[in-house]
Amino acid sequence: MSPWPSLVTAIALLVYLVLTINVGRSRAKYKIMPPQMSGDPNFERVVRVQQNTLEQLVLFLPALWLFSEFISPVWGAGLGAVWVVGRIVYAWGYYQAAEKRILGFAIGSLTLFTLLGGSLVGILLPLVQPLV
Repeated sequence: MSPWPSLVTAIALLVYLVLTINVGRSRAKYKIMPPQMSGDPNFERVVRVQQNTLEQLVLFLPALWLFSEFISPVWGAGLGAVWVVGRIVYAWGYYQAAEKRILGFAIGSLTLFTLLGGSLVGILLPLVQPLV
């Protein structure tokens, strides 16, 4: 087993941990106590970054590992690293203003589609080759 997808997985989880810590710091900064989830727009953007990243992780992690297993662990890790950079760009932009999240969202989405699409190709090709 290649260590590269494992490293990207650990880095992605670390990024998510930092985003979660940022929510706690923003709660204190903007005085928004649990269970409240709204109030200051700056706080709401920090929460959206964390929540959206959690939503994306559900797709990203299996796609990363499937791609790494059926296509290439090195290419999977490379694409996974690009996804992580995209999430950082997304967070950085979104923290400033909602409309500044687009570049990071595009990087992450294109990478995710590539990982998922590649996974499907890698899984299906061996299944249909005996039929041809």
